[in-house]
Amino acid sequence: MNRITTHPVLEVPVRESLLFYWNKTQLSAVKDEVISSALFANGIKIFGHHHKDGSAQGIFCANGQCAKCTVIANGIPVKACMTRIRQNMIVESVEGLPRLPDVQEKPLISDIEQITTEVLIIGGGPAGLSAAIQLEENKIPAILIDDKETLGGKLVLQTHKFFGSVEDSHAGMRGMDIGRMLAQKVEKSSCISVWTNATALYVFNDKRVGILKDGVYKIVTPKMILNAAGAREKFLRFKGNSLAGVYGAGAFQTLVNRDLVKPTQRLFIIGGGNVGIIAGYHALQAGIQVVGLAEALPQCGGYKVHEDKLKRLGVPIYTSHSILSANGKESVASVTIAQIDKHFTPIKGTEKTFECDTILIAVGLESVSEFTEEAEAAGIKVFAAGDAAQIAEASSAMFNGKIAGLKIVQQSIPGAREIPAAWYEKADILKSHPGPVQEIMALAQEEGIFPVIHCKQEIPCNPCSTVCPEGSITMEGDPIKGRPLFDGNCKGCMKCLAICPGLAITLVDYRKDRENPQVFLPYEISNISVQKNDTIACVDVDGNDLGRHTVLGARPTKDSNNTWIVRVQVPRAIAKRVVAFTIQDKAVSQRSTQKIPLDQLQDDEVICLCERVTVGQIRDLVRRGARDMNQIKAITRAGMGPCGYKTCENLMKQIFAAEKIAREDIVKNLRRPLYIEVPLGKFANGGQA
Repeated sequence: MNRITTHPVLEVPVRESLLFYWNKTQLSAVKDEVISSALFANGIKIFGHHHKDGSAQGIFCANGQCAKCTVIANGIPVKACMTRIRQNMIVESVEGLPRLPDVQEKPLISDIEQITTEVLIIGGGPAGLSAAIQLEENKIPAILIDDKETLGGKLVLQTHKFFGSVEDSHAGMRGMDIGRMLAQKVEKSSCISVWTNATALYVFNDKRVGILKDGVYKIVTPKMILNAAGAREKFLRFKGNSLAGVYGAGAFQTLVNRDLVKPTQRLFIIGGGNVGIIAGYHALQAGIQVVGLAEALPQCGGYKVHEDKLKRLGVPIYTSHSILSANGKESVASVTIAQIDKHFTPIKGTEKTFECDTILIAVGLESVSEFTEEAEAAGIKVFAAGDAAQIAEASSAMFNGKIAGLKIVQQSIPGAREIPAAWYEKADILKSHPGPVQEIMALAQEEGIFPVIHCKQEIPCNPCSTVCPEGSITMEGDPIKGRPLFDGNCKGCMKCLAICPGLAITLVDYRKDRENPQVFLPYEISNISVQKNDTIACVDVDGNDLGRHTVLGARPTKDSNNTWIVRVQVPRAIAKRVVAFTIQDKAVSQRSTQKIPLDQLQDDEVICLCERVTVGQIRDLVRRGARDMNQIKAITRAGMGPCGYKTCENLMKQIFAAEKIAREDIVKNLRRPLYIEVPLGKFANGGQA
């Protein structure tokens, strides 16, 4: 079984097991997990084969927005990532077109429950929860809906400590703990009605919203709407992009951090933003080998401390590189990347192939803006917050959700207090991009005990200055975004080490031995154990080797929240340079001897996963004069599949851009009315028997 049985941060609970059937073979699962996780736990990544070309189908989003994971459960086609396993459930792979169930009865027409509310909040992630807390404080009734069973959104998948401001976005706490804390506040509310397992389907022109709650269709009429539905992951076109084992970072984090399933042995990551880098860190925490990470830009777009943290643990990062192909018959067996020039064109002769069984795609997010657009068209007062408004970090989503909540309060309560201008300035800081990489500001002193802060760029992050009991760490310039500086006394409490989200602070102690001082290193991969008298491969901030040194001790501190402090003695010459130690052997990232040169690659990348439409088909129509995406859809069926254009639209726009077609000349695709697919019977009787 591919289950995670030990984790340095997450509690691994004892869960009740049950039996189910996969293609007539009896397998074991755990109670209440979704079908896709149960299959992955049993080593099954291929859920069926496409009816058009027989290609293997698996997962991509694991968020209910695509349909790549469709299976037949007790005779009904369902999304494996959204359907919970049940005792003795009969699950079958989809081989070709699924056979529809033989339903003789006509659905009964009955009344559908209709509800009115002051505010409808779509999305129970960081933005939606933060807004709901403001409504609760001002006693404004609202319904908050989320399509998952647990509130928190992507926060529940985050095991790392958060950046941002301690005061405004709980910086220094782990994302999962923040999500749990916010959810508890909302669930205890007397005026916020929480609907989990509830998906908004459409905001209709008559100012009503159709919602599917636990399979039952309801209609809600709100005075105002807050769209906090988050974002969806962008896809990428490359040869082999539809193989089983190619999926998004969110799907990976769902399997690993929510469902405690180990979906891969060897992972390769495409995309060097925070999402991709953090997913790599989560993989190491789960005991998964991270073969490498490729980023198309000359430097990663994520925070430098995140990138450095990954490199220090032994993961190579290939900047100015892009993926050429995923290689394998049905599932991923290897990945080929190549260096690219400033025009993003692969440079012949720079191809590199690595053996891996999973390729994680983390190339950006796209706002789920549909509900905002629909509400505006219907004439409903609508607000948006979090990724549904603008893609940014969760710390920004929380604070912007708070502002959105107070804007709603102003609409509901005449004379409500104004939102201070300073809040908007702070919101801009929290969503700001990282600053340029700078040199580390090292101290000249070599006596006593003091922290060495290995921050290379300005990012919104201030927990170290907030937690220092001596007040000796201050922020250079801005109190949130400035780089931290140490100037004062240090008593060695190690609070700054334990709280730093980037693990970018070490403590150097010259008091016992000035020539061979002790260095205290933060460490969060404790399922790879480090014990007294072990020798570890110490590295500097960039992952450069500083030699092997003996561990004097390793343990978590009282308030470290599962961050271990590893104590090592090193020569004075390197004491202030040691930041961490490598845990992954270089052999993990060795290149394969397999050669896949550029001139053998074909222009057959899949654009539309649902209908198996290739880039060549789309490009041919564009070159022949097609500018209407609806026309292209009618000819090729691109965008006509179950996902409703959510995956392929961005890729089609890329083809237009590559062919130098002006945006104003492109006729946009008309989205299907409903957000997700719904059986017609749900609208007849609300889904009730």
